[in-house]
Amino acid sequence: MRTGLFVILFLLTVLSSCRQLQSKYIYNEGFVYGTMYHFVYESPTGNDFHEEIRTKLSEYNLMFSPFDTSSVIARINNNEETKLTPEFVKCFNRAIEISEITSGAFDITAGPMVNAWGFGPETKQNMTQEKVDSLKKITGYNKISLENGKIIKYTPNMKLDMSAIAKGYTCDLITKFLADKGCENYMVDIGGEIVALGKNTQEKEWTIGINNPEENNFFDSSDYALALRLPNHALATSGNYRNFYIKNGKKYAHTIDPRIGYPVQHSILSATVLANDCMTADAMATAFMVLGLEEGIELAKKIPEIEVCFIYADSLGNNQIYMSENLENYIVK
Repeated sequence: MRTGLFVILFLLTVLSSCRQLQSKYIYNEGFVYGTMYHFVYESPTGNDFHEEIRTKLSEYNLMFSPFDTSSVIARINNNEETKLTPEFVKCFNRAIEISEITSGAFDITAGPMVNAWGFGPETKQNMTQEKVDSLKKITGYNKISLENGKIIKYTPNMKLDMSAIAKGYTCDLITKFLADKGCENYMVDIGGEIVALGKNTQEKEWTIGINNPEENNFFDSSDYALALRLPNHALATSGNYRNFYIKNGKKYAHTIDPRIGYPVQHSILSATVLANDCMTADAMATAFMVLGLEEGIELAKKIPEIEVCFIYADSLGNNQIYMSENLENYIVK
């Protein structure tokens, strides 16, 4: 009996070792939603899932890309009949929830405003108060609803733009795909929206750097204000320090306040949000850029399931950092 037990234990050990030898880290990269993605995951079988991931990304692009005329969101914007996917419905509902939480600072109907100010794919318009007022008439999350499987718009001219939440949600969807494949260690990054779980290739927790918000460090990926450990979290950062233009001596940032129809004029330079899901982190980071430092801090304190890091310019123009109380636990010393 003892000999038989030894043989069984030996075989189990060999099989376990074989499985460990088969697993390896895989690196995938490509483009989706007009930005780069980077996925690193430990495949338990050693298989590369990139082809399946590309198929998934194509499916999500056909839901959320306003540039593909056959996508769900494009058809909604063009007032065409379309069937809503479960993923689209979930993302839409969460977008409305976050709009309510942020009192409209986050709003997926603000796309026409962003375009008109010159920060979208369309030609910049001559922005007057009259033009802003006309855009405000077709802007507002409370002017759209989901009824009986259809998006109902207050006016046919309204257009949805879910780019500030769809990238984060897609990160969540890809992590679910990897988890279903048996992956326990991975990092998913789409345009800077990130989800990480487990360990990296050095058997350490994934570490993500938050860039110093300087206009001239676009190509310097090593200039970090701080670095955060992501044992099992999502992270998103939004900032105004790279996407702006100057007209008549005035700086116009790409973050538009949908409530007033104008680019924000805040001291906050970047907002980073740590959350349990990337959909929430993505949308909230945008909302905090709209709200600004004081309102952002006040709101963040009311949402215990997120942590925030705001980098802002003080009265002397020097960069300062505000961190929520528990973010300290994630900082790499």
